[in-house]
Amino acid sequence: MASQYSSDRAWIRTRILTNHLLSFSSQSVSPLESNVCLSYSPPELHESCSFDTNEMRKLLDMHNIEDRDWLFGLMRQSKVFNPQEKGGRVYVSPDYNQSMEQQREMTMKRIAYLLERGVFDGWLTGKGLESEMKKFALFEVLGIFDHSLAIKLGVHFFLWGGAIQFFGTKRHHDKWLRDTETYAIKGCFAMSELGHGSNVRGIETVTVYDSNTREFVINTPCESAQKYWIGGAANHATHTIVFSQLNINGTNQGVHAFIAQIRDADGNICPNIRVADCGHKIGLNGVDNGRIWFDNVRIPRENLLNSVADVSSDGQYLSAIKDSDQVVILERFAAFLAPLTSGRVTIAVSSIYTSKIGLATAIRYSLTRRAFSVTPNGPEVLLLDYPSHQRRLLPLLAKTYAMSFAGNYLKMIYWNRTPESNKTLHVISSAFKATLTWHNMRTLQECREACGGQGLKTENRVGQLKSEFDVQTTFEGDNNVLMQQVSKALLAEYVAAHKKKKPFNSLGLEHMNGPLPTIPSHLTSTVLRSTQFQIDAFCLRERDLLNRFAAEVSERQANGESKEYAFISSYQLAEDLGRAFSDRTILQTFIDTEATVSVGPLKNVLSLLRSMYALICLEEDAAFLRYGYISTENAAAVRKELTKLCSELRPHALALVSSLGIPDAFLSPIAYNWIDANSWSSIKR
Repeated sequence: MASQYSSDRAWIRTRILTNHLLSFSSQSVSPLESNVCLSYSPPELHESCSFDTNEMRKLLDMHNIEDRDWLFGLMRQSKVFNPQEKGGRVYVSPDYNQSMEQQREMTMKRIAYLLERGVFDGWLTGKGLESEMKKFALFEVLGIFDHSLAIKLGVHFFLWGGAIQFFGTKRHHDKWLRDTETYAIKGCFAMSELGHGSNVRGIETVTVYDSNTREFVINTPCESAQKYWIGGAANHATHTIVFSQLNINGTNQGVHAFIAQIRDADGNICPNIRVADCGHKIGLNGVDNGRIWFDNVRIPRENLLNSVADVSSDGQYLSAIKDSDQVVILERFAAFLAPLTSGRVTIAVSSIYTSKIGLATAIRYSLTRRAFSVTPNGPEVLLLDYPSHQRRLLPLLAKTYAMSFAGNYLKMIYWNRTPESNKTLHVISSAFKATLTWHNMRTLQECREACGGQGLKTENRVGQLKSEFDVQTTFEGDNNVLMQQVSKALLAEYVAAHKKKKPFNSLGLEHMNGPLPTIPSHLTSTVLRSTQFQIDAFCLRERDLLNRFAAEVSERQANGESKEYAFISSYQLAEDLGRAFSDRTILQTFIDTEATVSVGPLKNVLSLLRSMYALICLEEDAAFLRYGYISTENAAAVRKELTKLCSELRPHALALVSSLGIPDAFLSPIAYNWIDANSWSSIKR
């Protein structure tokens, strides 16, 4: 039966096609007329600009504009940065179609090129704020070109070099820093293990001291203790910082950092060291992530990084923190990690530059790409003239602006850090690293979709950047864990203030000392756009959530749960609170930045962006409705106002993405003449 059915179907289809072809051949066919193609029209020809884009860029980049542009130019000049001509323009972008081995090789060639031209001068040996600011600026530019290049440099300079700077003393600085800066040695940073990533206190690598030889002996006691995901370890690193439990005379003194050599100058693996490759990844294949096992590796006593604690030649443990109980061990561990917040700072900032690439590409494309007509035989409509397309991209653009200002604020805290400000730095860097990297992934996904099929092409960058930057949400601290740390720190401030009966005086919680903010029962457009309403709404949410969180943890403890388990069980409120803290802090940095600008067109567009940021946060967080901060009617008013803001920001779209400071060559063909870039002639070239 099945065979007969198939035969009948085939016969019917054949007959239909035959009749169709005979009918077609009997008709008189006129030659096809040439059709006028869609033509590319640069958006600059029809888009206005009401404010000074150079001044806006200064607000966004904040520092070292000339140094940034110098490095952009340096990369455009060399074939090592893979220049490709498309549509009459030259673009520089890594070739992600290369094999993993080729990408790793190209990363090292680019580092060598930059090293020869003095890009890294002073990155570790320089002194003062100016040197630090220049390093950050150049590092941000390198990340705009390629995440693998930035991570390879970040591991070497910020992690390996930073550990020596912060954990070491003069003997380490003199011996290692200059050779690190010149790449005479190549460093990596062995903290994470197969069994312990975020939980560094639980790492299993063990180091003991041999007083007879005055050496430390590092050992990997089990498979879960192997060092894992260590950038640089698989191919290139000659030395590593090893984080290990330090055992002195049978007593565990907690986690300490040691310098160990893993390869000689010729690249040969050192005795008692085993190294394996982590293999191909979904992105970041220009970085040689590896695994390391230590089989009773002996290192000199001087290779302990001893700014916090030391071991004497006869094996006595010496610590600036004298006691040896568990609480003190934890304090000492915190002192070890506090300076390494540079990793979270640079990750947070780089994620926003990646969002800028995605948005500049998608918005420029939407200002030249047309689809459908709204009248019979009428012209097709620009994508960004559709309200739905505006709603997809413009709130993300406003968030990116807000988070740029927040990133600048975070850098300032880092540069001006003191022992007293380390707690604030830790909390804000944790909150911003999580919030900004989550935003980046969401932005790249939306931009990829907004570019349609063109967003899938590697040469157009947006889709590829999703894979390259996905790792940011988990390395240097899993985002969810970091946000829990934020909530735990806020809870500690709350408990301390109530116990001591003193006002809040840190982490921006001073608003808790004043009267409870109130939300008007009827939210007009004027109210919704006012700075006072916006900050009141954000402070009310944070204040109420902190009270609720403290009450829930306290209630659970009263019912017999341990302090830790009570906190873990209250994770939903903890997540809401972490988000509220981050949003409020970001909004405050936007308000502070806006206050530095004189009345005029620039301030006016900043006001629109700030209102867009505040209201999109208000709409997207269910806490505002869940806990009754606003009514359903007011939620509808917020949504309506967002539509108005989109239409008001639409005329500024080109100017806003032009202000982001991403040169043409670092975007992609669809950001410019995408028709020529896809023409037959471009293939022949």
